[in-house]
Amino acid sequence: MSTLFKDVKYNLNTLIQNIDLGTIGLPDIQRPFVWKDTKVRDLFDSLYRGYPVGYFLFWENANIEGVKGIGTDKKQKYPSLLIVDGQQRLTSLYAILKGQEVVRENYVKTKIVIAFNPLEEKFEVPDAAIRKNPRFYQNISDLWQPNINIFKVIIDFISNLKKHIEVSDELEMKIQEAFMRLKNLENYPFSVLELSHEINEEQVADVFVRINSEGKALNQADFILTLMSVFWDEGRTNLENFCRDARTPSTTQATPFNYIIVPKPEQMLRVAVGLAFRRARLQYIYSILRGKDLETGIFSEERRTLQFEKLKDAQAQALDIQHWHEFLKALKQAGYNNESYISSNNNILYSYVFFLLGRIDYKVDLFNLKKLIAKWFFMCAITGRYTNSPETSMEMDLAKFRTVKSAEDFVNAMNSIIDSQLTPDFWEVTLPMDLATSSFRSPSLFAYYAALNIHNALGLFSKLQVKDLLEAGLRANKSPLERHHLFPKAWLTRNGITEKRDINQIANFALVEWSDNIAINDKEPRAYLPIYEQRFSKEEFLNMRYWHALPENWQEMNYQEFLLERRKLIAQVVKDAYYKL
Repeated sequence: MSTLFKDVKYNLNTLIQNIDLGTIGLPDIQRPFVWKDTKVRDLFDSLYRGYPVGYFLFWENANIEGVKGIGTDKKQKYPSLLIVDGQQRLTSLYAILKGQEVVRENYVKTKIVIAFNPLEEKFEVPDAAIRKNPRFYQNISDLWQPNINIFKVIIDFISNLKKHIEVSDELEMKIQEAFMRLKNLENYPFSVLELSHEINEEQVADVFVRINSEGKALNQADFILTLMSVFWDEGRTNLENFCRDARTPSTTQATPFNYIIVPKPEQMLRVAVGLAFRRARLQYIYSILRGKDLETGIFSEERRTLQFEKLKDAQAQALDIQHWHEFLKALKQAGYNNESYISSNNNILYSYVFFLLGRIDYKVDLFNLKKLIAKWFFMCAITGRYTNSPETSMEMDLAKFRTVKSAEDFVNAMNSIIDSQLTPDFWEVTLPMDLATSSFRSPSLFAYYAALNIHNALGLFSKLQVKDLLEAGLRANKSPLERHHLFPKAWLTRNGITEKRDINQIANFALVEWSDNIAINDKEPRAYLPIYEQRFSKEEFLNMRYWHALPENWQEMNYQEFLLERRKLIAQVVKDAYYKL
């Protein structure tokens, strides 16, 4: 019986050379690197001690003969092997042996520095004390740099050490042996499983899951990002630049920076894929982008080129700064102006797909489109539409638009889906039931905060609007608004209500300024309410009672009855805000 792989032996130096030659497709070293330096330290410690450190899983790249680059890339040769498993490990090895910088998850460039103590034969990530310690060789990367003289390194190290401690002949010999053993790690043997190019992506994923010791699923987005590195590296670089720029504000140029979402490359890739192919399941896409006909299973260079061009056009639209910020305006219009109160980034990303479809494919008027997307996102957020099984839900939604031809039909289809979710029963039954929780991350609670923004509501007992007090980017020792127990914990406990789930019900919280929260302390409502009521006119306080869903004479109500009534009123406030959209 023939196998789907072959077992190939490489030493470390050969792996590094093949990466430099381009035979092995290690994505650019300037990709975000997620391993901690301590993990790299442990990897080299294991290599030094001769321990096994796992295999690499490569996949033969199909149909690469004579392939030309896509976009403006100047590559003329492509790797014959793609990395399926072991990319972070191989990146660590490459970065250390080549002395190259890596890009961290926050997109800051740094070198991985590992120090070595040949006396005790141990590795450390250098801190201030280690950097002053003559027992440590400060950066092992130096040992593999071109034209390094290992004997001079050893002589200089021992000479400096003798200035601090007595070095016997025996210790000197031990130091020499330790350095040579470290230097010779370039000959460390690795096992590489090379999967045949004839197997499909589903088989590759299955192999990965079966042999991966951590049992984690193979990330489909990583497949596509790897293919982009191989066939369209400019596209992947653009994704990463966009996500890097979204982290930092600029006073000199337009950037995607905002206070609602800091996207990741694979997330923006999903947006581009949704726009280009009307697909949410990435399992279809990496087949298409390898130039595979889903019917015949045959690979085609021409087909791959066409599909990448389609992705290229869609990605340019997804990364367009103006499109991005116009979309974010729609989220703010829906009351969601702060990432802290958005429970799922999938709701944002998939809503952006529909914004782009409306803007690019159907040419919906921008004013009306933002209004429509505000309603759509509000629905997605409050129902958690893309929180569980997001790909399946989005795939079903996109399928409904494959036959839509006009702007009017697009708007009608969107509104039809929204209306099917936000029914009278949702407002009167489902939402009050969803509010019966003590979860601080409840979508229904965040929808209520969004509703307060839409209503331009003041904070409870405050003269300032909730949207200003909850504005993203504000930093102080105290939060501008704090969640205040309307019936304080201590008072409830004294009255026999001791379960945290009962005390911390959403319906027992309101947003007040921190100074008022401290002043109220553990006073019961009938004691503190008259004091704060005096700050406002009768009309002002009626508005405040409406915004904060306070039943009439609530301070005298039975606690459980109060919770029940307030949930209904909160649901009404949220419903009224939605219809304002």
